[in-house]
Amino acid sequence: MVLTGAEIIIEVLKEQGVDTIFGYPGGAILNVYDALYKHSDEIRHVLTSHEQGASHAADGYARATGKVGVCMATSGPGATNLVTGIATAFMDSVPMVAITCNVNLPLLGKDTFQEVDIAGITLPVTKHNYIVKDIKNLATKLRRAFEIAQSGRPGPVLVDVTKDVTADKIDYKREKPAELKSSCRYTEDDLKEAARYINQSKKPFIYVGGGAVISGASKEVKEFARKIDSPVCDTLMGKGAFDCTDPLYTGMIGMHGTKASDKGVSECDCLIAMGARFSDRVTGNARKFASHAKIVHIDIDLAEINKNVRSNASVVGDLKEILGKLTPLVEKKEHKEWISYIQGMKKEFPLFYDKKKLTCPYVVEVLDKLTKSDAIITTDVGQHQMWTAQYYRFRHPRQFITSGGLGTMGYGLGAAIGAKVGCPDREVINIGGDGCFRMNLNELATASRYDIKVIDIIINNSVLGMVRQWQSLFYGKRYSQTVLTDKVDYVKVAEGLGCKAYRITKKSEVEEVLKKALNAKGPVVIDCVIDSDDSVYPMVPPGKPISEAFDERDL
Repeated sequence: MVLTGAEIIIEVLKEQGVDTIFGYPGGAILNVYDALYKHSDEIRHVLTSHEQGASHAADGYARATGKVGVCMATSGPGATNLVTGIATAFMDSVPMVAITCNVNLPLLGKDTFQEVDIAGITLPVTKHNYIVKDIKNLATKLRRAFEIAQSGRPGPVLVDVTKDVTADKIDYKREKPAELKSSCRYTEDDLKEAARYINQSKKPFIYVGGGAVISGASKEVKEFARKIDSPVCDTLMGKGAFDCTDPLYTGMIGMHGTKASDKGVSECDCLIAMGARFSDRVTGNARKFASHAKIVHIDIDLAEINKNVRSNASVVGDLKEILGKLTPLVEKKEHKEWISYIQGMKKEFPLFYDKKKLTCPYVVEVLDKLTKSDAIITTDVGQHQMWTAQYYRFRHPRQFITSGGLGTMGYGLGAAIGAKVGCPDREVINIGGDGCFRMNLNELATASRYDIKVIDIIINNSVLGMVRQWQSLFYGKRYSQTVLTDKVDYVKVAEGLGCKAYRITKKSEVEEVLKKALNAKGPVVIDCVIDSDDSVYPMVPPGKPISEAFDERDL
């Protein structure tokens, strides 16, 4: 059948099983929106308040569902407003396809109204991108975009289409989505070498990253840990891949990880990294990281092997597949003395906070209880993000949605909207700071417009908390531009944007307000006022090894 380019874009989206798009229209992409209008019963479009909100929502949708998130924007500023969300998805390996439209082909490169080289701008933060200047290539490149976004280590792909291509016509034939090929590049020798180091170990430690969530390897990780009798820690992105109520779990590793994890990894003799990239926030001083251990690194991306920390053995490929073949090669062990030592550290160095006053950890613990540890939690970036990671008991993968690699303030609300659209039967709560809330609070209008039931908890300390904490510890308490005391009333702002809103100022109010929010039918905002000087501990000083983690007792 003969279709316009705009109609072909919609048909390919249907081919790929896309049921939801997040976006914002404009002149260059008008033909696509006109074609979408005719298919509104097949593809839901969520009109966000800002294009950045669309990209974050597509990201949250992808993380919560495991599907490809799709966002759309027009040329020029519409396209550039997607960039932060695309970069966020790139750093955290999130499958996303961003579709933008540009000016007509004869006008490219002539500083035309709302023209920008979005492919050039996003080249460093996409897995791949395309400029479509000929309708003959449109369907092929769109299909390839979805294939690339999902295959191997996932990531965002941008497809920029000139407006005249969306108006041109050509014969279109429907195709089935391409089968994703295995990205495994390991050999039997790689598996045997990894198993040899693990079998020789007397003090193993498993370090789980976001790759375990992406590959769906939660069950395999648990079986492997049980077989070799190893303690398990996770990264921010790996939350939920290993049940944090499991006795073998020691907590998060790294700058704000538990002392049991940081000290345990520093003393182990074999560290097994599963789908993790040895981020600087995990390793601290990389030269001194796990210095007593043989390191076995399992990751789907060959580029991550020996990039930050050198490994003694590596296996490149999908974690779920690899563990299926590696687990039979490792010996069933009991490391009673080692496990007892780690359990002792968990008791000696527990997470703690001031129980006498209203704090974020208390709010998170009550929320965890009321939701039975089963909600999808999104966050922005900062102290509240670390407290949430520390105190909510994540038991399943795809429960914790946060910006790990890029650290994007303003990410959480858009991501929560996307997660709720993708998982309408799940409770979805965003926990953010007042500084983050200010950046994309306009997406409350999106939530209220569509009556999307998300709860947005603002941890309001009237400061940029994490930056202030660094200023307190390392900059002589010179609070340069981190104090937010002003006249903004977040309850009134939320109500003005169509949401229910509550304020919490003392501990006794927490449970009652959270119950009201959980029982509400539409979006809810909770302004939770805490002390400006509350800090996140434990903490590893910048440039120091993680074995030197300290907390308030040490200070």
